[in-house]
Amino acid sequence: MNYYEQIRELTKNVPTSLVDFSLPRDWARTPTQASSNFITNKEQGDWAENLVTSAINETSKNFVAVKYGKSDDLIAGDEGFDSFYQEFQNELDTIGKRPDLLIFKKSDFNEQLGYDISQVPHNTITNYVKKAVAGIEVRSSAFLIDRYEEAMQIRTEKFTQLALQTRDKILLEYSDLLEHPTRSKYIALLKAITTDTLSASDFRRPSWSSSERLVELSLQFKILKDAIKEIQKRDYLSITPKVEDIKVVYKWIETFNVPHFYFQVFFDKVYGISFEQILQIISDPDKEGVIFSVEADTKNQNKTTIKINSKSGVQIAYKVDEPEHKSVRKEMTRGRLLFYVTFEGGTAYLDVSNLCKTLGIKQNDF
Repeated sequence: MNYYEQIRELTKNVPTSLVDFSLPRDWARTPTQASSNFITNKEQGDWAENLVTSAINETSKNFVAVKYGKSDDLIAGDEGFDSFYQEFQNELDTIGKRPDLLIFKKSDFNEQLGYDISQVPHNTITNYVKKAVAGIEVRSSAFLIDRYEEAMQIRTEKFTQLALQTRDKILLEYSDLLEHPTRSKYIALLKAITTDTLSASDFRRPSWSSSERLVELSLQFKILKDAIKEIQKRDYLSITPKVEDIKVVYKWIETFNVPHFYFQVFFDKVYGISFEQILQIISDPDKEGVIFSVEADTKNQNKTTIKINSKSGVQIAYKVDEPEHKSVRKEMTRGRLLFYVTFEGGTAYLDVSNLCKTLGIKQNDF
């Protein structure tokens, strides 16, 4: 069974409520106007892609990273963008979504085509692309993952302590009110709240108001419920494949039979995960809410995004030197101005052992 056949079998286990591979993909409407945030995110994504490319090409003796993903400096509102976007949509239906990077053995690298084949028509490089050992989709995140995890640990500890203290206060100071037959059910509810059950606890907050102490008790239940809500918020940074991309990534794998991976670039580290593992994770409903969630991404036009705990993947770079950044002014049609941020420089320090293990390359061969 080759790689594509393995992926095809895994797609059969993905819930159709999440991704229905039997249906054609939804056709995307052409964007009509770009925002400063959109361009900044695009610049950050381009920087992340260049970061990974440079790290591999400066570290490996026998492999080469080549820019492959369909991209252009045009944005919505620029002349020529509509035709570019239409061509991109047609290509998605023909070969699927190109990953941002391809990794080739140096012995298979075509020096005439060079390190950027993103503008080369797909039908002229089909056989070349099939020689790649991996395709990498590079995603970026404007976070320092170590600082984020430290802050989330502090937050969880703070609200866990608040929740348990509030639980104890209610049981101790308001027991006479709770013993009333109409309110006694809350005693069992409160006693069931422990450090282990906080992440799954839920209840409808009472809103009593017929006496001053009942108002106070209602306020304590509000404090408890709000603390539990904070504890239950997603507390991990994620690798973020969009739901709409799952089908077109699969189409690309079907076309080229090349292993596919996602790399998530933070401003301090890089994590990677295989497309195979992504399918395995989202096929297991017991993992939802634990190591992955499905959310509307407000930073990406509210597109439905699968957010997989980065630590489910592998640390590809153990350190990243941050880039320089500067503000840029862009004048659009009719005199509209956009101001956005560009990024330049920075270095990713690869964990070569983890990178090779993830990509299925022998470390001595890298």
